[in-house]
Amino acid sequence: MTFMKSTALVLLALFALACPARAENAAASDLVKSFYAQLSDTMKQGDRLGFDGRYKKLDPVVRKTFNLPLMTRFAVGPSWAKAQPDEQTQLVAAFSEFSVATYASRFAKYDGETFDVLGEKPASGGGVIVETKLTPKGEEAVALNYLVRPDESGTLRIVDVFLDATISELATRRSEFTAIVKREGLNALVTALSEKSKKMGPS
Repeated sequence: MTFMKSTALVLLALFALACPARAENAAASDLVKSFYAQLSDTMKQGDRLGFDGRYKKLDPVVRKTFNLPLMTRFAVGPSWAKAQPDEQTQLVAAFSEFSVATYASRFAKYDGETFDVLGEKPASGGGVIVETKLTPKGEEAVALNYLVRPDESGTLRIVDVFLDATISELATRRSEFTAIVKREGLNALVTALSEKSKKMGPS
């Protein structure tokens, strides 16, 4: 088993402990469909909006759809438990800005892409995997699966994204972030995330 796959399995197990158990149904698919609809709408206005406009439009959408505080906690890794409350607040803020900037940068304009929600299945350790595909015009489809679980209030939110249905984005971030923290500390990670966010904006 590869490091990335084993790390993803550990993350799924930790999510099961961190989030309350609850029966999920088509609402998980509806969450992803709503996100795709708003993402597509932003892309269709992408040129007119520019990066700043796309960022402002997507900011509330991403924060509502994704459980960014929980994602930050697991992406940071073991150092999260040692962080002071103000450091945790800074990490969540930096990771949230980075996440919004990533979508505003990656999905800058609409070129005929289609987003299709294919179905859902129970996730290992609890929650639901929503299976989708992104098909760029004239190109092969890319599988994008979303792990959806209820947050502390019971609201369904995305907690991880799997590229090609297997590569955990959160596991990838965890590997990258823990390396920065080990070398330079938590403050360096906050700085690195802020710099990455700025680089994705207008030059």
